[in-house]
Amino acid sequence: MPSAEIVRSSLIEKITNVYRSFGFVPIDTPVLEYTEILLRKSSGETEKQVFRFEDNGGRDVALRFDLTVPFARYTAEHYGELYFPFKRYHIAKVWRGEKPQAGRYREFVQCDVDTIGSDSAAADFEILNTMKSALNSIGVNDITIRVNHRGIFNRFLNSIGVQEKCDDILRAVDKIAKTGKDSVFAELSEICGNENAQKIIEYIEIPSGEKFESTIARLENLAGGENDDSRRMRDVYAMMCAAEIENVFVFDPSITRGLDYYTGIVYETFLNALPSIGSVCSGGRYDNLAALYMKERVPGVGGSIGLDRLIAALEQLELLPQSLSYIDAEIYCQNAADAVYSQRAA
Repeated sequence: MPSAEIVRSSLIEKITNVYRSFGFVPIDTPVLEYTEILLRKSSGETEKQVFRFEDNGGRDVALRFDLTVPFARYTAEHYGELYFPFKRYHIAKVWRGEKPQAGRYREFVQCDVDTIGSDSAAADFEILNTMKSALNSIGVNDITIRVNHRGIFNRFLNSIGVQEKCDDILRAVDKIAKTGKDSVFAELSEICGNENAQKIIEYIEIPSGEKFESTIARLENLAGGENDDSRRMRDVYAMMCAAEIENVFVFDPSITRGLDYYTGIVYETFLNALPSIGSVCSGGRYDNLAALYMKERVPGVGGSIGLDRLIAALEQLELLPQSLSYIDAEIYCQNAADAVYSQRAA
């Protein structure tokens, strides 16, 4: 209805303004992609959720399940026209065949922001800072952003001899918030045995009171010592401290993100007043995704606000702006029109 859509549009406008203020520019991609392109780097779980069909021309196509994979294809298609690093935002609908529940829908809006062509701590931090600033702009301040680094985790898995089962292990660990430690331990035991499953559980659990830097040091030791990935995380944390926003972030080794294309830092954002709704903003670094569609390697990092889940959470917490009446809606539209006329006149 108009009143609810005005609230939604207002949130999108505020998020868009933040993205633009950080220097990101808009693009668009098709709703439909060839299935072969869309699923070239995806897990079996992702394939189960994709809306896929044969069109009237006999082509195997699917609705996009996120905005990142189409962006990688877009990068390959327009590689000669883009300048790097290229910073884009894209706010649009995506589709996943999930079981509808609170905060989870089959059709929903993602508010994506990405930087490609830069493999640096500064690019990693800028995405985190942009995400935090965008949420703050719509009044979402009581949050915790949980970060991890898949590279450090992969080094640890290599040290215990189970690197070849990395994808299955990451997907199992990613379920821990939903299914619990016991269920994840049972799944890990089937993948790599009880002994290794116990080591992985100990790796991903955060001792009470452990600080960000202490967690990096502990995981670094378990992964075989200092490495490029742990140094990257220290650099990102130094930037958090310099910006005086480090209290928002927690290093959480259980955050892995279920999608296979992530290679470096990953993160998920939770509302402290309603953590049960799940992550309302997530993302990470994907340095090999564009290479699926082109010869050149183009590193990337990005994040995405799940707008519909966020709205559902804010409704539960009674933090959304008051719904507008039809009269309010008419006034809103008239004010917007007046602003456009004034701008054109100027």
